[in-house]
Amino acid sequence: MAMIYLVAGARPNFMKIAPIVRALQAHGGLSFKIIHTGQHYDREMNDVFFEELGIPQPDLFMAAGGGSHAQQTAKIMLAFEELCVAQRPDAVLVVGDVNSTLACSIVAKKLTIPVAHVEAGLRSGDMSMPEEINRLVTDSISDWFFVTEPSAVEHLRREGKADSAVHYVGHVMVDNVLYQANKLANAGAGTLDSVAIKAGLAGRRYGVVTLHRPSNVDDQAMLGQLAGALREIARELPLVFPVHPRTRANLDKFGISLGPDVTLVGPQGYMSFLDLWKDAALVLTDSGGLQEETTALGVPCVTLRENTERPVTVEEGTNVLAGTAPAAIIAAATQILRGEGKQGRRPHLWDGKAAERIVGVLERELHGEINVARAA
Repeated sequence: MAMIYLVAGARPNFMKIAPIVRALQAHGGLSFKIIHTGQHYDREMNDVFFEELGIPQPDLFMAAGGGSHAQQTAKIMLAFEELCVAQRPDAVLVVGDVNSTLACSIVAKKLTIPVAHVEAGLRSGDMSMPEEINRLVTDSISDWFFVTEPSAVEHLRREGKADSAVHYVGHVMVDNVLYQANKLANAGAGTLDSVAIKAGLAGRRYGVVTLHRPSNVDDQAMLGQLAGALREIARELPLVFPVHPRTRANLDKFGISLGPDVTLVGPQGYMSFLDLWKDAALVLTDSGGLQEETTALGVPCVTLRENTERPVTVEEGTNVLAGTAPAAIIAAATQILRGEGKQGRRPHLWDGKAAERIVGVLERELHGEINVARAA
């Protein structure tokens, strides 16, 4: 039976591989191992975390840890190469655009192990983003491309990828958010220690904020102007802000206040955060994944960036790309709160079955390769 290594390096990666693990378990025709590179240490990733995702604990933890981009990538490559040489898989599947995605793709390709990239073909056009470099390099050497939206198909075609290698399957992140939202609905009220209740917003209209991109939070002037926009919006709509440690440190360092109507809370586990934003009147974010998740559940989203690698969320979904100018952010939020925002819809194939399609393709490809190897 063909063996696939499923690579994840950080908590968001596990949201993406979880539906694939569940689909592989249901299928039964392919074996797999979950490889945690340890790119990010996260105390929330405990037994309950994996139980909520409906998947087993990782088979291997490589403890790559932090450091600069180069240091982290190098440590992951060394550890992953040792693993692949000792226990050679038939394929390596990577997700998204983190350093683990890049590092393990390079190692696998140099060992002539086929690489499958889930969430392939996304492009922001912004080479100052480390994620954009990771996406470009990974796609330049991958063998199979699993694509979430039409723009990604077009990017891969322009980059010379064969149509037979590009598979428009939908989005595993949507698979997961639909799975988890259903679990929340079935669990009923009072199951979680609600962040909204803690913030005194139960039964009231509220918004949710996330900010973590270096371009937004590391520059004092930029963070200051974004904070000003949030203070203004919060006068009409109280905001809950689960603060990334990097962002909180910079707010303190720069002496920036968000005012009395923005409630700062600590980083949240996946289910508690989903429970918070799914009922929000508005989400303001610079996160790529949250643009997609809000579109999947029909929650209005304003993205505080000048570009997005996920244009389908703007073209079809609930996302508004506002940029970082306070006036534009406030205008976008005000339009939504007045009920004048666009009515988005869930894009084609964002139906909760992307992982099943991925597993079907992998079975055809891997069984074909194994049969060819045996004949040779």
